[in-house]
Amino acid sequence: MRFSKRTNWDTEESGLARAHGLRVAAGLPLADLTASNPTRCRFVFDARLLEPLTDLRALEYDPQPLGLLRAREAVCGYYADHGVAVSPERVVLTTSTSEAYSFLFKLLCDPGEKIVVPQPGYPLFDFLAVLDDVRINVAPLVYDHGWQIEPEGFRRAITPETRAIVLVHPNNPTGHFTKGWEAEELAVMCRGRGIALIVDEVFLDYGLGGVKATSFAAGLDGVDVYVVSGLSKIAGLPQMKAAWVVATGPHARAGMGRLEVIADTFLSMNAPVQGAMPAWIGGRHVIQRQIRERVAANLAELDRQLGAEDVVRRLEVEGGWYAVLRIPALQPDEQTALELLDRGVWVQPGYFFGLEESGWLVVSLLGPVKEFRTGLKEVVNYFRTHQGDNNCLVNVEP
Repeated sequence: MRFSKRTNWDTEESGLARAHGLRVAAGLPLADLTASNPTRCRFVFDARLLEPLTDLRALEYDPQPLGLLRAREAVCGYYADHGVAVSPERVVLTTSTSEAYSFLFKLLCDPGEKIVVPQPGYPLFDFLAVLDDVRINVAPLVYDHGWQIEPEGFRRAITPETRAIVLVHPNNPTGHFTKGWEAEELAVMCRGRGIALIVDEVFLDYGLGGVKATSFAAGLDGVDVYVVSGLSKIAGLPQMKAAWVVATGPHARAGMGRLEVIADTFLSMNAPVQGAMPAWIGGRHVIQRQIRERVAANLAELDRQLGAEDVVRRLEVEGGWYAVLRIPALQPDEQTALELLDRGVWVQPGYFFGLEESGWLVVSLLGPVKEFRTGLKEVVNYFRTHQGDNNCLVNVEP
């Protein structure tokens, strides 16, 4: 049997994943510092959360390619709370941000054309791009008293086949919000080459230390911008499978016309969830408050335990719910993660996110505080004692 080359992935389980599965199956203690699912992190959801799904209007099948108007109006209300006016005619609903990306890749790229994606970043785009016959060029985020784009690196990543630049605002896992000067640098690149900007804002509401960033739904002068977001993060409801695209820019009307045809081809959104979206979006502040308090508490605990620690250092983070740790680059990070797993702690090596194979770990700030504290204590003790007093004391500047 011959299968498509686009699905020719290496599906062999990694040694790290296999070791994790064995530990979980054995029922051994495990402090999970990778937790990213709000529904599994002991937050308190409204007991009436599911009531909107019982709306009898959902019994009528009314296929609307862009999504039900009342759901799209709720999305517009969300952006109004961010000080941005969005018309429902510029919104298309999807079942996930992954599907939103797929729609946009179909809209913007012919087979073999390219998108530019920053690294470090979430390891999803490689799979999505391959499935839509799109190729990826990576562009660097650099760290110098905080994360930032490297404009020349982005310019080098752009080729005549490039059709879009993807941003995650704030970035996952670095927590970097795109600043005004960075947005203008990217806008110049896009305007001069007819390139669209796709901006993922799923973590927009989770600024740290009082940071409140502007949504790209406000648009950039002369640039076609497609903003992607959804309930997975903003309402802590990944299981409800509801997301959207907001289109702005000089060709937004034409783009929406084509997106409507793409969406009509799949008609993937279900009526009960669309009907519930106004209530869930309107009630998002309850879960967001809990998430922000949890992330702030765990970040403070991380800083407390690291203290004046020279061996492990937390890099600056502005938003989201992850932290990047700079560690001694004495061995591959996967080996470090395996050794920490043996000590009952589950962390992610930095190379999962496009960082180098040695010198980085990524931890989630979303998990329960007690579990986070316990796991982090073991991480700190590991680096203080496990690799030897002399070998650990190395320069960890990125």
